[in-house]
Amino acid sequence: MKTVYLKHVEVGAGVPKVIVPIVAPTAQGIVEKAESFRTIPMQVVEWRVDFYHDALDISKVLDTLGKLRAALGETPILFTFRTKKEGGEKPISMEHYTALNKAVAESGCVEAIDVEVFSGDDVVRQNVKNIHAAGVAVVGSNHEFKHTPSEDDIIYRLRKEQDLGCDILKIAVMPQTKRDVITLLSATERMYTDYAEQPLITMSMAPTGVLSRFCGEVFGSAMTFGAVGQTSAPGQVPVERLNTALQILHESM
Repeated sequence: MKTVYLKHVEVGAGVPKVIVPIVAPTAQGIVEKAESFRTIPMQVVEWRVDFYHDALDISKVLDTLGKLRAALGETPILFTFRTKKEGGEKPISMEHYTALNKAVAESGCVEAIDVEVFSGDDVVRQNVKNIHAAGVAVVGSNHEFKHTPSEDDIIYRLRKEQDLGCDILKIAVMPQTKRDVITLLSATERMYTDYAEQPLITMSMAPTGVLSRFCGEVFGSAMTFGAVGQTSAPGQVPVERLNTALQILHESM
């Protein structure tokens, strides 16, 4: 399996890398949150731009992104517009989604952009093409907030992300039972062992699935999300506790 570099951060090797989201609604709040991360042990910041009041104004997004880049220094940025249909804050047309991702990729301010792989194959291919042309990595993503698909279906979705040219493959699912968490972990291990050519990010959301956020190094998930204050998804753990758990597991392996 290949590893992927986001600046100096090697995704797919060693301890799972910690991503911390920014979900502030204003430019000032976004920059202040970024500045508060200077003493936080994490590797990547995700800007969830769908929480931003001016998320549909590309010029304002780019202006705020430049300020965010300056505040974060060399910390890699993952840019994400999570659409309403996959649990995000705002609806957006696929034409505008594609234009926004292209402009952000060409800004030189981010290292990776999230692309939802069930947005239509032609839309996804165009986004991947645009983003790669700018030298930026693609995190292919899929989110299931109502249930946990079967093990085979999870693997199918991850393989589709890989087939569409994504650099990092992500799925987040919602458990209804403890057995659903086992399904997600088993699918992760099978995908990692049998099919993956790219790094994976997998998680079972909500308190029931919290184990999946800690044990990626065992089953094959290369990144995990930690919270500093407000969370961007159910079940995220405060980053300090997450890092402690990741390190304990790493040293025990």
